[in-house]
Amino acid sequence: MPIITISREMGTGAYQIAKDVAKKLRCTLVDGTKIAELAPKYGLTPEMLQRVDEKPPSYITAEDRLHASYLNTIELILLDCVKKGNVILYGRGGQDLLSALRHVLRVRFIAPFDERVENFAEREWIDPDLAREMIRKNDHQRGGFIHFYFNRDWNDPLGYDLVYNTSRLSQGAIVESIVAAAKDPKLKQAETEANQMLEDVILCKRVETELLKSPGIRNLHFKVEAQDGEVTLSGHVHADEERRCVIKTTTKVEGVRRVEDNLQVVAYKDYKA
Repeated sequence: MPIITISREMGTGAYQIAKDVAKKLRCTLVDGTKIAELAPKYGLTPEMLQRVDEKPPSYITAEDRLHASYLNTIELILLDCVKKGNVILYGRGGQDLLSALRHVLRVRFIAPFDERVENFAEREWIDPDLAREMIRKNDHQRGGFIHFYFNRDWNDPLGYDLVYNTSRLSQGAIVESIVAAAKDPKLKQAETEANQMLEDVILCKRVETELLKSPGIRNLHFKVEAQDGEVTLSGHVHADEERRCVIKTTTKVEGVRRVEDNLQVVAYKDYKA
């Protein structure tokens, strides 16, 4: 039951390769279309997806935190798909979301900028100058998303198991290479250990999402960790009332059996210019 994540630069032809790999391995391709199909079950509207999908979040205002909760919900969709197994996660930082799981094959597609512009302009029947601007902005947005949300350089090869320059290899050769790698026994051996870790990741994400939605919590200056239903909160809040709200919200999340409170209350006053 392979789990594959795909990171791609626009214009590399990654989507067709992903579709071909999914067909050969009989995997579900979890792309933007699939996420949009599943989103209503998680309370997300098309407008919410359009606003936050693969875009850097911020946590300044209550509305910003609500948008961040939508982004967390997209990740819950991805994680629930991974739990079922036999999936390919297309974009959305899947390689970083699942970085702790050793049974995941992380794939990256790159190509020279000018070749990507030419490919994209030809595919979409648009002016090359427009294609150049769109690709430049898309690179900046996706790179910013990974940097802001996962604190990692999008281009760092250590974040991936396989990196393909699609200007150098045929799509057929790349597809066969990925299919062979996905069947590596070493990935299969890591599945048992990964299952419990995945449950812990999902629980953490559920807790974080509810905390982001809570109007009684001003800022998330604390860390959420989970292990077998036990959630540990560490870091600081700005008032006892906020601390109680954090603990109460966490306790109510489905799957939480126990909450260990290591939060510290740090006095804070708003800065006024």
